[in-house]
Amino acid sequence: MSTATATPPNSHRPVRNETAVQAGAEHRKPLRPARVVLHVFLIVCAVLWLIPLLWALYTSLRPYAETATKGYVSLPTTLTLQNYITAWTQGQMPRFFLNSLIIAVPAVVIVLLLSSAAAFVLSRFSFALNIGLLMLFTAANLLPQQVIITPLYRLFLTLGIYNTQAGIVLINVAFQMGFCVFVLSNFMRALPHELTEAALVDGASVWRQYTSVILPLTRPALAALATLEFAWIYNDFFWALVLLRDGSLMPVTTALNNLKGNFFTDNNLIAAGAILVALPTVLIYVLLQKHFVSGLTLGANK
Repeated sequence: MSTATATPPNSHRPVRNETAVQAGAEHRKPLRPARVVLHVFLIVCAVLWLIPLLWALYTSLRPYAETATKGYVSLPTTLTLQNYITAWTQGQMPRFFLNSLIIAVPAVVIVLLLSSAAAFVLSRFSFALNIGLLMLFTAANLLPQQVIITPLYRLFLTLGIYNTQAGIVLINVAFQMGFCVFVLSNFMRALPHELTEAALVDGASVWRQYTSVILPLTRPALAALATLEFAWIYNDFFWALVLLRDGSLMPVTTALNNLKGNFFTDNNLIAAGAILVALPTVLIYVLLQKHFVSGLTLGANK
């Protein structure tokens, strides 16, 4: 009489686990010296990039009397938020933040609307001046602002938009459209033409193709451009300094001059004001980070 030996139901699991470990070890990429050097280089660049920001934050938390006595390169005795309170009240930050939003938000909306429409025409239709117009939009990015400031100043006086926030919005739209048209046209050109052809067969007009087919597909690119454009227009200092005369219309970047004294400058107060000014752009990036990264990485993998 023969007896059968029962096999435990879990007897094969260790073998399966060992096989999985071996397979993972085989697929794991070896640590190459070039990869280590690359990561060290990126970490060093990130640290060097953050040092000025961290130094400004550290300076803004120290009283002016302490840094005047011990110097800025010293250990703190007191850390306080008083510089932020003073910058917020003395610099009249709420009013100037509102001025920046009045300039930046309409400018970003108009830029994205006009540039997406122009990019749609340049990327989805073939005509004689197609390439020439795209080159014209691209060449506009190479024009320095300082070169045309004198004729632009006279033009603003003639049109009656000098010392107006609407004029600042228009000049930002004009200078930012070239970059946005270039980016969006390349993005839209990569979309399959079968999408618009199918919409055309269904009877969709050109406007319907633009709003219902192409524009929703460009949402990641639009989000990435919205983040960049808001940061650029919000941080602009040159146009407001030249084309605005009334101090009550100034954006918050130009209004930082209000924190300077007549006989000395409190660098701790200026650092606190600069941190406050930078917060909205950081907030916009955090809110749109997912779309921003996806917009930048589109086309990276085929």
